[in-house]
Amino acid sequence: MTFVRACGLSELEDDTPKRVELDGTPVSVVKTEGEVFAIYDICSHANVSLSEGEVEDCQIECWLHGSSFDLRTGKPSGLPATRPVPVYPVKIEGDDVLVSLTQES
Repeated sequence: MTFVRACGLSELEDDTPKRVELDGTPVSVVKTEGEVFAIYDICSHANVSLSEGEVEDCQIECWLHGSSFDLRTGKPSGLPATRPVPVYPVKIEGDDVLVSLTQES
């Protein structure tokens, strides 16, 4: 599994998504509840950036239609989205947040 640097841990604010692009893939990196998650940044229902939405209870909400996605699994918790979005493995080395584009789900 190959990990690439997405951002610095010090760049992340709690419950505030940060959009990064890794090898052409849009990824939202989120620090919440003491953990860091990486999720594909495009809503599976509408082609909009999830990183512009709000984070609560380990879920990220699409700002356009209100679907929320679990940051751990990528599964939607409500309509109109019905398809999950990919989530990616994360590891922390010092201040570096490293993400592997190999999907966890």
